[in-house]
Amino acid sequence: MTSRVTRSAGLVLLLALATAACGSSRNQVPPTSAEADKFLFDKGTQALQDKKWMAAREYFRQIVDNYPQSTYRPDAKLAVGDAFIGEHTTEALVLAVNEFREFLTFYPTSPRADYAQFRLATALAEQMLAPERDQTNTKEAVKELQVFIDRYPNSTIMPEARTLYRRAKDRLSEAGYRVGFFYYRNRYWAGAIDRFKEVLRTDPGYTDRDAVYYHLAESLLRLNTEAAKAEALPYYERLLKEFEQSSYLQSARRRVEELKGATGAQR
Repeated sequence: MTSRVTRSAGLVLLLALATAACGSSRNQVPPTSAEADKFLFDKGTQALQDKKWMAAREYFRQIVDNYPQSTYRPDAKLAVGDAFIGEHTTEALVLAVNEFREFLTFYPTSPRADYAQFRLATALAEQMLAPERDQTNTKEAVKELQVFIDRYPNSTIMPEARTLYRRAKDRLSEAGYRVGFFYYRNRYWAGAIDRFKEVLRTDPGYTDRDAVYYHLAESLLRLNTEAAKAEALPYYERLLKEFEQSSYLQSARRRVEELKGATGAQR
């Protein structure tokens, strides 16, 4: 674990040094220029709007590195991170995470701390992999978004944060569902049941939980015991109650009729 962290820190340092080196010979302003920090900030803002990510970072980095008392410095620090996200390479996203973490360390009470926390989570979410692959970055994104939700309940960007939170949670739940479905296809009912229940326990708001309800109920039926059949029925009913549109509705209705008919016949 230590070596992994060391390698990650080394990558951030090397990339940061390379970026700084690229910008050292361009976009300079005379040290005697009046309002040089404003000049740099305006130039960086224009470059950011034009999606000239490297140029934007060079302008903003000069403010961060050379004007410690500038009122533009906090916003310039955030803009460096935004430019890295805009570039959207793996290396740039790693550096974006680092920029926003540093901002929150240096300016924890800033009025824009909520933005920094959200963009930190965004940079992690942009590194999420497909459901069948490693979900480390997805878990980190969920964690940082939960921090945002807990710490900044009145933030104006809360709707965006909740949307991103749902997307990241859905990715984790999809990963769990696919494992359960793999067990289901291979008739390992107990394993499928455990995994499907885990998805519902950890993420009851999972967008595609209709599939979880259905395959969990079907797995329970395959156990072929009265107790399991009784447990399966509510999952079919929840599917019918919570979803107006689902590819599983017709099959779920049929199962409910069968199970309730069997219960009535036994009586």
